[in-house]
Amino acid sequence: MNTNGIGVLLVGGGVLGVVVWLLHKLGRTLATIAEVLAAAAVVFIALWSAVKLLVWLGKQVFQRWRTSLGVVAVVAWWQWLGWPSLAITAGSVAVVQVVWRLLDLVSFDRCCGRFLRAWWLRWFTYARKLPGWLHACGLSISDGTVPVEVTVNLVGRRRKAVSRAAAGGAAVQVPKVLGVKSGPSWDEVRVRLVPGQKPEDFDDAARALAVARKVTRCQVRELEPNVVSLDFQRRDLLTAPVDCAAPELAAVDGVDLRRVFAGRTEYGKDWRLPLTGPGAHMLVAGATGAGKNSVMWCPLVSAASAIRAGTVRVSGIDPKGMELAYGRGIFARYGVEGKEAIEVLDDLLGGLESRKREFAGHTRKVPISTEHPLEVLEFDEIGALTKYTDRKTREAIVERVAILTTQGRALGYTVRGYVQEPTKDTVPVRELFPRRVCLRVTSKTHVGMVLGDGAYERGAWANRIEESAAGVGYVWGEGIREPLRIRAGWVPDETVKALETYVTNGGAHVVDLATRRGPEGVAA
Repeated sequence: MNTNGIGVLLVGGGVLGVVVWLLHKLGRTLATIAEVLAAAAVVFIALWSAVKLLVWLGKQVFQRWRTSLGVVAVVAWWQWLGWPSLAITAGSVAVVQVVWRLLDLVSFDRCCGRFLRAWWLRWFTYARKLPGWLHACGLSISDGTVPVEVTVNLVGRRRKAVSRAAAGGAAVQVPKVLGVKSGPSWDEVRVRLVPGQKPEDFDDAARALAVARKVTRCQVRELEPNVVSLDFQRRDLLTAPVDCAAPELAAVDGVDLRRVFAGRTEYGKDWRLPLTGPGAHMLVAGATGAGKNSVMWCPLVSAASAIRAGTVRVSGIDPKGMELAYGRGIFARYGVEGKEAIEVLDDLLGGLESRKREFAGHTRKVPISTEHPLEVLEFDEIGALTKYTDRKTREAIVERVAILTTQGRALGYTVRGYVQEPTKDTVPVRELFPRRVCLRVTSKTHVGMVLGDGAYERGAWANRIEESAAGVGYVWGEGIREPLRIRAGWVPDETVKALETYVTNGGAHVVDLATRRGPEGVAA
């Protein structure tokens, strides 16, 4: 090897050594930078996780403050006072609650039991199981975002859509449980809908949700545009008949004609009906033996003191000539056949026109008094005279009932009709009754005819009511957003006679319309 080759090798080795040295220095520098970045990333991730944890804890404390405060109190007690005192106190509270429940179940459940039950059901039933029920009933939303792969080659581009669902990575969104309320017979579970859902979706799945919860009924109520309440009926509080108080007892505290006792609701509360004001006109539909007479008589018994005082005057149209005739003495006007029914209606319309002339321009609503009493018309089996009679009589009755229902509220006139077949042909003025009650009916279609479209889907299953449950039905009317299950107070024959005796002071007598008319046929 000559001298030039040795020099080249030496120069090349030196250059290589310098490069290796530079790479070593650069590697150490990069390693140091990477260590710093990794440490910074770890610190950032730790801080970010801590912030997220604190935010989550804050949300939990804010949203579930009762549970959070309870946990904090238990931990603080354990740390400061020791577990023996905590155990003794918790045991004493449990014993007091058990004794309280055994002595007075109603007050215990109202003040304490329902809150404990709601807490338990939320965390150990609905929070764990409801998402699965909703998903099984088709009430979840899958993420439909579909990514697109673009492959570029020498020939051209090829677009290929890949379904995330096929890859098993589809995200499923389920409505979130916001809160739970628990009553004597119902659980109310508030859930927030996810984008893409609407309250009507839950209406269609109400029956499936009831089966999933293993209860008899599930009712859906819309609280907000994106919040619904799923009401599950754990037990039925309407299995036993509801007693209606005797007239003497009902009159002790007076009567509010805007909220007259009529029975019980499925929530264990009093069912009250207005005899005057909004929603007073009422149509009751039900098959034979469904309990229409309970809906008729119970409010009259509850308003006995007002009838006796003369602030309420009751008229009756009874095509069968049986039901209202049993308490004939309380009715100021009474008719059986079509001609008599027209006379009763004409007499009512005469009084209505008199009040128009007297109060027009002075007030927008006639004050109820003994001089101008509330006129209540009980029209039993209204379909017998609005369809199953001659055309002339039918048209005359329909016309008069329409006038009373459209003009009577402000003038102190109320019409309450009862029918077995609630079709439009049978009751042409069906839509003029703002409050409807559907008792046991023979067909699913009758529910919509009485309560309106969507009532059956919202839980008004009147065609499933047992024959033994007379008086049980559903009400949907002015001021009531969802179908409400009720049971009218049962009024035996003895109570009807007691009502007649109480109202007439034992001197029940029948006064025909002809005796109250003057020589020109005008009511005296």
